[in-house]
Amino acid sequence: MFRTGVALSVLALAPMTWAWLASSGHRIDAVEAGWQGGVPTAPVALVLGAGVTGDQPTTMLRIRLDLAADLYAKGKVKAVLASGDNSVKTYDEPTVMRDYLVSKGVPEEKVVLDYAGFDTWDSCVRAKKIFGASTVTVVTQSFHLARAVTLCRAAGLNAFGVGDDSTRYWRLGTYYYAAREFFATGKGLLDVAFHSEPQFLGRYETSLDQALAS
Repeated sequence: MFRTGVALSVLALAPMTWAWLASSGHRIDAVEAGWQGGVPTAPVALVLGAGVTGDQPTTMLRIRLDLAADLYAKGKVKAVLASGDNSVKTYDEPTVMRDYLVSKGVPEEKVVLDYAGFDTWDSCVRAKKIFGASTVTVVTQSFHLARAVTLCRAAGLNAFGVGDDSTRYWRLGTYYYAAREFFATGKGLLDVAFHSEPQFLGRYETSLDQALAS
């Protein structure tokens, strides 16, 4: 019985261990980075959606967007790919993300919108296959960073990640989302293992190429 319990525990923790090890050396906390060389230069910052309320980003998403705007201002990236959910007319994460980035000084022509980034895996695969990205800096929260970087690298991107320690702002909320990572990472492992296709692929978009060329 004891051995069975141990075996099940190891099996349950395997996805988290996979993500942590696979992303090792390819991620950093924003505070630790200090914007003093800790983050490598990349053509694109990939910002993953995290909810909007009306025409405003949630606190979690706002912090991600602030990091991306800072990366752009410091010359660490040349364009921002805002990937989020626009599955219904009344909910449009990417447009809200763009408007917020522009308000923070990122030129509108440097912000590219992915309206079908319904989850982390979809965002990573679409960044590669639909928008032609090859090297990206993934911007998210620290608790999400290992999974995000691992999935993007598994999707064929040369990905480095910058995460914000959200416990500084809302400790209980962070613990809730961190607990969800346990199950989300298991799903991510299955997506990689079975080469899952995103909900939507479609034709190649030239908007990121144009943003990088301008």
